[in-house]
Amino acid sequence: MELFNYYRSSASYRVRIALALKGLDYDYRAVHLRRNEQFQESYAAVSAARLVPLLRDGDAVVTQSLAIIEYLDETHPEPPLLPADAAGRARVRALALDIACEIHPLNNLRVLRFLVHDLKLADEDKNRWARHWIETGLEAVERQLAARPSVFCHGETPTLADCVLVPQILNARRFDCRLDHVPQVMRVFETCMRLPAFADTHPGRCPDAEP
Repeated sequence: MELFNYYRSSASYRVRIALALKGLDYDYRAVHLRRNEQFQESYAAVSAARLVPLLRDGDAVVTQSLAIIEYLDETHPEPPLLPADAAGRARVRALALDIACEIHPLNNLRVLRFLVHDLKLADEDKNRWARHWIETGLEAVERQLAARPSVFCHGETPTLADCVLVPQILNARRFDCRLDHVPQVMRVFETCMRLPAFADTHPGRCPDAEP
C-alpha cells in the first residue's frame, strides 16, 4: 500500500491513525501542499481531485479520508473501527462527519488561502474565522460525548470517530482555540494520545515534518 499525504494535513493524519490501529505497513508518499505539489502533473495523474490523502492498494485507488478508513475496515476487519450494531455505526459516522464536514472544511488550507489572497482578510481575521468555526463545532461534539460518555468517542476502543477527532484538536491548538469548554472532547483526546497508533503518527513525527 502507498499513502500519498502531507504531514500537516489533518485528513491525512486520520488515515495514518487508522493504518496504525490496524497494524498495516505502507509506503509514505509526501505531497507538500504549501509548495503546491498536489497540482503537479505527476500527482494529478494519480488524483483527479488533486487532494490528499490518497491510498493506492494494488489496483485500488481510494480518496477522501473517511472513505479510505472504511475501505481499510472492510478489507482488514481487525480491529474494527466501526461498531457491530447499526445504531452504533450510525453514531460513530455522525460524530466523524460532525468534524469532517462541519468543522474541518472551514479551516483547511484552500479555504484559508482564499480568505487571505482573494478576499484580502488580514491574518488575524483569518485566524478569528478559524477559531469561531472550530470552537463552536467542537461544542456540538462535546454535547454528544457528554450525553453518552465512554472511554473513547464510542465505547471502550478507538473508532472512526476518534481517528477524526484527534487531528482536529491539533488544528484547534494551531489556531489558539480555547478548549476548556469541551472537557469530554479533551478527555477523549488525551486518552487517544496515550496510544502509540495516535502518538507515533503525529504530524511532528512524519518523514516530511518541518520545524
